[in-house]
Parts: sequence; C-alpha cells; structure tokens
Amino acid sequence: MKRGAEMKPISEQITIKVSEKVVRPAVHTATRKRKRIEDVLSAWLEEIITELPVDELPDEDVLALADLKLTPKQEARLSDLLIRSREETLDAEEQRELEDLMYLYERGLLRKAQALRVAVQRRLRKPLQP
Repeated sequence: MKRGAEMKPISEQITIKVSEKVVRPAVHTATRKRKRIEDVLSAWLEEIITELPVDELPDEDVLALADLKLTPKQEARLSDLLIRSREETLDAEEQRELEDLMYLYERGLLRKAQALRVAVQRRLRKPLQP
C-alpha cells in the first residue's frame, strides 16, 4: 500500500455463541446505555483489539500514556457529576454519563500506572521511590 493511502474499514457480520458470563453484563450495559447488545459486544471487542499492551508500545507512546490526564472539560464535568451524585440530584442520563466518565478515568489511571512501570523498566523515567 502506498504511504498516505487510506485503508477502508472492513466490517463483517458474524454469529457467535457466548456464555452467560458474557451475556449478562452485555445485556446490562446495553439496557443502561440504550444500545443494542450487538453494538455493545462489538465495541468491547474493538476496545480489546485496539488497546495494545503498554509494554508493546514504542517509547514515545509509553511516555505519553505516563502523562495521561483527563481534559480540563472532562475533569470539570466529572467533578460536577460527582458532587451532584452525592446530593442525589442526577437524572438517568447524567448517571450514565458519570459512569462513562468514571470508566474513562479509572481506565486511564490503570494505563498510566502500566506506562509508568514500563517507562521505569526502559529507563525512560526514574522510579517514583528509590
């Protein structure tokens, strides 16, 4: 393929059998987010395949992940929703938004911690503790 050439996304409909262990949380998520279960499962699979393990990333990506933060807008919204959640004034849509932002925040913290570990192993960063 020529440099700069774009690849067209390929999607294909397939049928798979999944266990109750997979179906139960997928149905819950689909119901909560008002999405089709197929869309939820597809998103989960895409997330798994596109998120490479941190130790397989090049140095510059590891360093970028080690410095990862929510955007100021996301931080402000998360803070507002958390305060309102404690006051029990969130509607269903805001509760879903809070859950999504918390997932993003928690996942970001996990990836950041993994990146810091890899950065120290590669001697890109000094250990936080001697």
